[in-house]
Amino acid sequence: MESSNKHTEDTGQVQQVTDQAREKAGEAADQARETAQNLAGQAQDRIRGQVDQRSTEAGERVGSTAQDMRSVGSELRNQGKEGPARVAEQAADRIDRAGAYLRDADADRILNDVEDFGRSKPWAVLAGAAVAGFVAARFLKASSRERYSSRRQMEPTAGSRGRSELTGAELESSPATMEQVETGRAPAGVR
Repeated sequence: MESSNKHTEDTGQVQQVTDQAREKAGEAADQARETAQNLAGQAQDRIRGQVDQRSTEAGERVGSTAQDMRSVGSELRNQGKEGPARVAEQAADRIDRAGAYLRDADADRILNDVEDFGRSKPWAVLAGAAVAGFVAARFLKASSRERYSSRRQMEPTAGSRGRSELTGAELESSPATMEQVETGRAPAGVR
């Protein structure tokens, strides 16, 4: 009977330790979850702040462009070109409205409007993404060509030495110009 009581006590202690461990693990998980939520909230706040700041700056630049368009319209009107002046003023009005929206809207409103636009016109979003991808591909291709051609220009041609391979004495005693040395057209004694 004593052994049965001892076994029951041991089982009770094991259960108590297990419960305490579970409780501590639960507290640690709750703390980790709370910390993650706080960090996510801080990141969202920073992103909202950045979107607010950038949209305000963009709105101010767009507003400046609208003023420039109005000046162009006035100048066209002074020159007697009523039709183009009207078009310039209409463009200035649209640009000004876009600038005011960017200046006045907060990050939540902008993000909601972008989401709504994406839901209502998914084809426009896909078309915009395709155009952006095409532009990025063209840019990368063009910059790749430039890097390749600049690398090829820097490599010395077979049988000739580049400027960096000539010694100081060879350069000082040579009547060749640096351009001749770089292109490999230096006099025979300089190479």
